[in-house]
Amino acid sequence: MPAALDPLLQHATRLTVLAFLDACREAEFGAVRDHCEVSDSVLSKAATTLEEAGYLTVKKGYVGKRPRTWLAATGEGRAALAAHLAELHRLVTAAAAAGARHA
Repeated sequence: MPAALDPLLQHATRLTVLAFLDACREAEFGAVRDHCEVSDSVLSKAATTLEEAGYLTVKKGYVGKRPRTWLAATGEGRAALAAHLAELHRLVTAAAAAGARHA
């Protein structure tokens, strides 16, 4: 039986956040926000949902006197992303094959 799409990663912002973090060890909140082109509140909500699922960690600290937040994908989050992308690829490949049979 094929794997199901991960419901948490069907949301575009959460998928983009996890994909961004999959490519690096960790990233500062602002860098992720800017890449995703969302507001602080939208990223915060997405990060909280992913953190509660165990897909990312949130670390708070300071750079000088300025507070900073860093996000990092967990092993579980990286595995969930890989499985989700594999299932998307399987669905697209099957649809293309079915479409070709009807051409």
